[in-house]
Amino acid sequence: MTQPLLSATEQPSSAHLETEPWLRAVALTKVYGGRIEEVVVFRNLNLEVQRGEMVAIVGASGAGKSTLLHLLGGLDRPTAGSVILDKFDIFKASDVDLTRLRNRKIGFVFQFHHLLPEFSALENVMMPWLVGGEAKREARDRAQDLLQRVGLEARAAHRPGELSGGERQRVALARALVRSPALLLADEPTGNLDQRTGDEVQALIRQLHSGEHLTSVVVTHNERLAARCDRVLHLEDGKLIAKD
Repeated sequence: MTQPLLSATEQPSSAHLETEPWLRAVALTKVYGGRIEEVVVFRNLNLEVQRGEMVAIVGASGAGKSTLLHLLGGLDRPTAGSVILDKFDIFKASDVDLTRLRNRKIGFVFQFHHLLPEFSALENVMMPWLVGGEAKREARDRAQDLLQRVGLEARAAHRPGELSGGERQRVALARALVRSPALLLADEPTGNLDQRTGDEVQALIRQLHSGEHLTSVVVTHNERLAARCDRVLHLEDGKLIAKD
């Protein structure tokens, strides 16, 4: 029996951790199109991730990596199958409850930062907290702490247009973590950065993964970033294959 949304305890017992994955995709299927032409992204795809694990998903362009990440985070609904997050089947939730789940439990980082240009770095980081209806002072304190941890405390008042590409991605990473999510989903987080800046962001993601006690799934073409993860899976022909 599934647990009510958001009611499961944050820290399951060690015995539970040893026997049941914390994040699972079960027979996940995504098909686009209609009766005339269908595009099958994947069918009956399965994935298991343990709490605290950092997993990289690699593969060719068009293999369905971003689609998979969107399904894991509830940004899109599958044609069939389930995503189980901490014993809860997220697609049994209403759209409203799924939005609440994303805001409270899941942090997203994308290749392009999607920062709001009219707001400062600090205000951008605060935004998910404010959308969730929480106190502004608490949101500010948490945002300031995260900006310090990503090395941008001195740039808090600057707007995105006044920041470099690497700085904007650091702000996006801080924003993803401001609600203290349990799950981080990153889609090509270094794909728009030069190698040096990308390496810095990679190291920061790994550091925050451990420091924030996250479970993380990272889609990437970057072999250096994949190598920092605990496990690498290759998405090919609709299947996930462990990569040596």
